[in-house]
Amino acid sequence: MPIDIDGLSFEELLELNQRVVARLKMLESMQAHIEMMRFSPGQRVSFEHQGGRILATLVKYNRKTVTVVTDNGQRWNITPHLLSAVKDAASAEPQQPAGKKKKRLS
Repeated sequence: MPIDIDGLSFEELLELNQRVVARLKMLESMQAHIEMMRFSPGQRVSFEHQGGRILATLVKYNRKTVTVVTDNGQRWNITPHLLSAVKDAASAEPQQPAGKKKKRLS
């Protein structure tokens, strides 16, 4: 759908630009919202930072990002598309053979 903008005045071009920018921001916001809904507050997530994987808990939805808190208390605002869900570590823990018990450290 070609649009002829050659005949538009300066003011009309500015108005068109403002409408285009507003539409792009709305589409970006909708996409971020869709990505956020993959996660829920309290969920364990991870993301890459400077070559390492950081584990955190999602605590809050923001307009375009989510706030996560790492195990050592650092707060990060991350775009949701950079996050990965972390599987429950308890279910991945190796099971002890029957008849053997774990030693407790006291």
